[in-house]
Amino acid sequence: MSFSIGTVSEEEHMEQVKQPNRIESLFLGLQHVLAMYSGGVLVPLMIGAALQFSATQMAVLISADIFMTGIGTLLQLKQTRFTGIGLPVVIGSAIQTVTPLVNIGSTLGIGAMYGATIGAGIFVFLIAGIFAKLRRFFPPVVTGSLITVIGFALVPVAIQNIGGGDPTAANFGSPVDLSIALVTIVTIVLLNIYAKGFMKAIAVLLGIIVGTIFAAFLGHVSMDAVMDASWFHLPKPFYMGTPTFHASAIITMSVVALTSLIESTGVYFALADLTGDDLTEKDLTRGYRSEGLAVMLSGIFSTFPYSTFSQNVGVVRLSGVKSKRPIYFAAVMLMIIGLLPKFGALATTIPTSALGGAMLVLFGTIGIQGITILHQVDFDQDRNLMIAALSIGAGIGITVYPQIFQNLPDLIRLVIENAVVVTSILAVFLNIVIPGRKQEEGA
Repeated sequence: MSFSIGTVSEEEHMEQVKQPNRIESLFLGLQHVLAMYSGGVLVPLMIGAALQFSATQMAVLISADIFMTGIGTLLQLKQTRFTGIGLPVVIGSAIQTVTPLVNIGSTLGIGAMYGATIGAGIFVFLIAGIFAKLRRFFPPVVTGSLITVIGFALVPVAIQNIGGGDPTAANFGSPVDLSIALVTIVTIVLLNIYAKGFMKAIAVLLGIIVGTIFAAFLGHVSMDAVMDASWFHLPKPFYMGTPTFHASAIITMSVVALTSLIESTGVYFALADLTGDDLTEKDLTRGYRSEGLAVMLSGIFSTFPYSTFSQNVGVVRLSGVKSKRPIYFAAVMLMIIGLLPKFGALATTIPTSALGGAMLVLFGTIGIQGITILHQVDFDQDRNLMIAALSIGAGIGITVYPQIFQNLPDLIRLVIENAVVVTSILAVFLNIVIPGRKQEEGA
């Protein structure tokens, strides 16, 4: 495969990237790792800080979390009789678990936090087949609405990162951060439009690299984290202590796990739309079981619950590479990074604003994919118009003002503060109750 720019047609490009060779898969896999890495380490950082873990504990947790992310991704990639969605998915720590886990850890103890995680994983594994039966309630108007919100609801996260990550900081949105993000975005856009073949496929990776180099010239890159990181760490079961099991904590985390399943469902459908796969009830069951196993393992190895990462859908869409081979490389890289923290620390040298620039492109791309699916829907049918309008409108609105539910009971609020969950529930509900579904399915 040629690495040159502008020497092959678009059709040749798409043909070339279907089955990348090992070297190409390595770089494509690295692109996936960088796309999810900051989100992957954010959860242990937030929980560790809230529960006042020591620096040593934090380092161990992050390494273990990244290692288990690789394991969980492998569980999803390899389709067996019982597990594996068999799509190019990458998993990572679920951000929606932070608040409930901190509450459990601070009131019932660290052991209860991990006991609840294990219990939630068992719950997900057991109900996988039942949850998969919802497949028939996800026609294009529902999946398109869901994927649209998955993408656009994450755009504020990208904007926050473009500004430097901390909106309360005095230098948030500094000219330096904005210029780094701009260089990253411009690089990705130019490569995506003008590059061909492999160079186009790794546009996001190259954009992040160029943005980081630009930041280094501005003195905005520090290697301190690399120097301080250890060379080797082997994850150990129950590092943070023996799990304890409390019914209230397990119920709470099981409810939160359901929200993760809903998000994962949207990601599965988005990837299936890209790869041309027709997801069956059995496929979804295997995917949910793998997620349940990953959550169980996270509790055993003192990490945190996992879910399917949506930003990697954007990578698949932009690169045009629909093969699972790069994801296998990504999974192995994640495991190596988990074992060798010094290499993992290299990713932390990437400026937040550079990642934010890449995220803006990725999340916007996911949103546009949802709109593309909605293009298949007949909006001359009033029911379809109402389903999409209300579910997308509610999802985007809750993204802007999640505090609208602040006076509701905690358990309910944990679920419906999530824009993707609200969009899913509302779209499925409206699809069921608004007359005309059976006639449309039979058309």
